[in-house]
Amino acid sequence: MKKILTKIIPVIVLSGSLLLSGATLAAAKASAPIHIEADRMISQEQKNSIIFLGNVDARQGDLTIRSDEMTVYYTQDKKKDKKKGRGSASEVKKLVCKKNVEITQGDWLGTGNRMDYFAKDRKVILSGNAKAWQGPNMVSGKTITYYLDEKRSIVEQDKKKSGRVTAVIHPESDKKK
Repeated sequence: MKKILTKIIPVIVLSGSLLLSGATLAAAKASAPIHIEADRMISQEQKNSIIFLGNVDARQGDLTIRSDEMTVYYTQDKKKDKKKGRGSASEVKKLVCKKNVEITQGDWLGTGNRMDYFAKDRKVILSGNAKAWQGPNMVSGKTITYYLDEKRSIVEQDKKKSGRVTAVIHPESDKKK
């Protein structure tokens, strides 16, 4: 019994540390700076939001979002950061992108007419002609919900139009050239 435990304990410890490092990596990705470029920007401090218009290009780590319009909703922390001399800090709560939306992470690409990104859950919801590709494989539906850290998606049908979820899967070929 003692021999079995001495073999199992290191595996459990290694598994636990891998899970923790995965959670730490996800937290690091979520807290990485977001770089946004656009043709125009409108700050709405009373509404805790910023609107970016025209050729919007946003990047955070390996995540890229492109659209015609992006609204960033944030929370305002009133505590003063005395070390950096800043009056307040902010945290992104949500992004809403409209028109010609394209989001990529690694080899995953999602498109649609609208995208809602929820920062706390690291979740993206694509709607309006929603499609997603991973390599050559494609799925489409009314909405596609994609969990960035889990690399997991849920595709829903359009029940009002009797639409169905569509998938095109290209099986890997075993043929060697």
